[in-house]
Amino acid sequence: MNWLGRWNRQTLASQFFLAGGIVSAIAMVLVGMLVTHLIQGAVIHNAGATTALYVDSVVAPLLPDMQKEGLLDDATARALDETLGQGALGRRLVSFKLWRRDGTILYSNEKALAGKSFPVNDKLREAFSGTLVARYEFPNDLESAKERDYGRPLMEIYNPVLQPWSGEAVAVLEFYESAEGLEESLAQARLGSWLAVAGVIAVFFLALSALVFRGSRIIEAQRMALGARVDELSVLLGENRGLQRRLQKSSQRAAALNETYLRSIGADLHDGPAQHIAYASLRLDSELLINPMTTPEARNEELSWIRSSLAEAISEIRSICKGLVLPEIENASIREIVNRVVEAHQNKTDTLVELTIEDDDPDLAPAVKICIYRFIQEALNNAYRHGGGVQQAVKAISHHGNVRIEVRDKGEGFDPNEIRPSSLGLVGLRERIDSLGGVFEVQSGPDGTTLTMSFEPMEAED
Repeated sequence: MNWLGRWNRQTLASQFFLAGGIVSAIAMVLVGMLVTHLIQGAVIHNAGATTALYVDSVVAPLLPDMQKEGLLDDATARALDETLGQGALGRRLVSFKLWRRDGTILYSNEKALAGKSFPVNDKLREAFSGTLVARYEFPNDLESAKERDYGRPLMEIYNPVLQPWSGEAVAVLEFYESAEGLEESLAQARLGSWLAVAGVIAVFFLALSALVFRGSRIIEAQRMALGARVDELSVLLGENRGLQRRLQKSSQRAAALNETYLRSIGADLHDGPAQHIAYASLRLDSELLINPMTTPEARNEELSWIRSSLAEAISEIRSICKGLVLPEIENASIREIVNRVVEAHQNKTDTLVELTIEDDDPDLAPAVKICIYRFIQEALNNAYRHGGGVQQAVKAISHHGNVRIEVRDKGEGFDPNEIRPSSLGLVGLRERIDSLGGVFEVQSGPDGTTLTMSFEPMEAED
């Protein structure tokens, strides 16, 4: 089965060329043999007809009425001997016989055959039916001993002798002609027929091969393009699966971080405002407020402590809410968003932030705008808390739909590998940016820290 495997590995054009070449060669041989046989038969028949016409024109006037059953008389026989033995006709004819329908030889230039009878062969029978029979071959009939001794192929012709008034064949002239030059004519005819057949089949096969090779190249090019496309789609599918897993993990981490963030808010509320309110609530039940003997000064002092605790609780609640609620940024540009968050940080921390903005006013989705705001807010808060707010800088760049935000400081830095998975700040930023298909990078060392986010923005929502 190895040959079948090798065959299947060939291109369609190669398979067609091999199979078509074999079929064309077989067809050429068969058609060539048929055409050569037809042409050879036509050449022999035409040559025989020409000779028969010539012989018939010379011999027919010498023949008597062939209706009689006896042999030719001596005068007619001598006239035929003289006519057939002299001149061009005598040089070309090897033998001559006149046959009767029953197979009797009425005349022959071989005197020993005259009057003898032989079985009627197919050629003689066909000639008596009125058809000229011409063959170019080695004689093999019983009465053709002289012709067989000649040693070369001869032109064997059976020419029917017809009655003028009825057209009936009453006798048959059989003669053998030394057809010099006929073999060369036949060879030329064979060669010409073979060349013609080979040329036609070759042109036909080459034309088909050109079409098949062209089609094969197109198919191969399309197959390669399809293969490349399939490979590309396979890569994209793999990337898509990776992104799906990444998104799933990001969603899981975001859910966990959100729960942690909620617990952190609850802890801030419990440890801050709730403590102040509980303290005020306990002071409301104090003896100083319910005892009618308490002096106004002592009562006012107690109420002052309660008001102070409640005011501090309200201040802390407002501070927590302020960090949770974003300003109106849905209709703001990148420049406005960056300016707002940087200005809020400067007012809150009383520090200076170097600001660089290069934008072409892209149309961003609200989710991207929120991500930009939170990223800068959290990055500046980290720079202030952990880096001391030293040389804080924000750089926002947006060109042709690509957004890149950098927040850096010149603090002491930290090891990015030591960030705890439960950390709300940087981990939360990474998960938020990953969920939007962006890239989050952290570079930190003794010379400071740089946080970077970059992505191709999502289409703006209608």
